[in-house]
Amino acid sequence: MGIPEQLAEVQAKVQAAAIARAESLKTPEPAKVRLVAVSKTKPVEDLKQAYDAGHRHFGENYVQEVVEKAPLLPADVQWHFIGHLQSNKVTSLVKACPNLACLETIDSEKLARAVDKAWQAAYPERPLRVMIQVNSSGEETKNGVEAKDVAGLARIIAQDCSGLQLAGLMTIGAPDYSGCRTEDFETLRRCRDESAAAIGVDADALEMSMGMSSDYETAIREGSTSVRVGSSIFGARHYPAKS
Repeated sequence: MGIPEQLAEVQAKVQAAAIARAESLKTPEPAKVRLVAVSKTKPVEDLKQAYDAGHRHFGENYVQEVVEKAPLLPADVQWHFIGHLQSNKVTSLVKACPNLACLETIDSEKLARAVDKAWQAAYPERPLRVMIQVNSSGEETKNGVEAKDVAGLARIIAQDCSGLQLAGLMTIGAPDYSGCRTEDFETLRRCRDESAAAIGVDADALEMSMGMSSDYETAIREGSTSVRVGSSIFGARHYPAKS
């Protein structure tokens, strides 16, 4: 199958999982679930195939790839940055990508304030949607905020960062990247509820971004409202050999 067919297959599975969750909760309509097509290491031609098939939400892990790809694709592409972002790369990302739809990896107050400053300087007319990355597995090697600190960071973003809009929380999950465990889902839900209470909004107002190619259907059934799927759409990634 080509990229358009693989994309359609993933979209169908996303919808089926959303329907299954609605049935389990006995709600009349399934929740809307965003599919972010993760295109890291993939050429622009591959993204254009997905774009021509009607897809608009694309995710990248590396600033340099966004800088290179964003100008080559139409302005209505909704870019999601889903990789670790260093403070010294914030300005480069912001300037290169005016159609950045969401930065999903805020993992410190320092980064939140740096992104807020850069975004307000570049695009004062609208806030940037951001997510707090939660280290739901508690591993020292993982990026992300510890669960106990998430609500505090949510409060800082909501109160002090007028250039940012807290869209929700994001997690990666298990150490081998094979997917989220039940504990990861539970941790993210708890952090979402605590963060919503901290900033005075309904829990449903905050999204939960969890689930990748290996586990996105399970994640949706567990309540994810945004999934990040790459290889199931674009095929296996090919990383350049290290010299």
